[in-house]
Amino acid sequence: MALSIRNQLPGTVTAITPGEVMATVAVRLDGGQDITAAITVDAVRELGLAEGSAVRALIKSTEVALTTGTVDGLSIRNRLPGTVLGVGTGGAMASVKVAVEGGELTSAITKDAVDDLGLAPGAPVVALIKATEVSLAAG
Repeated sequence: MALSIRNQLPGTVTAITPGEVMATVAVRLDGGQDITAAITVDAVRELGLAEGSAVRALIKSTEVALTTGTVDGLSIRNRLPGTVLGVGTGGAMASVKVAVEGGELTSAITKDAVDDLGLAPGAPVVALIKATEVSLAAG
């Protein structure tokens, strides 16, 4: 199945914490980073997820925020350090490609944010992704 979601990072489930309706799923990406996905308990069951399951973390580019420094006091669990590979800008929006360990992420942010952060190839950044914005695909 082809998807329009640009960010598809392979990994392995390391833990599942079920709740009444939602579960958090810890995933070790192939690049070595840990991320968390918050998905329904039904999805965990339907995907047959368990510790050791191979998955792909799927993240829409519009859900990837970028920072150029450390951020404290933030509830966002997923923070992937990387380096800007390239920036494509239009009149209002921009697409920023970021190299992270084991792959690439694309972030769709405003052109103003690119300018304010001074983003250019080679700049260090941290990609911020809420756990509720990470979907999982089995296999």
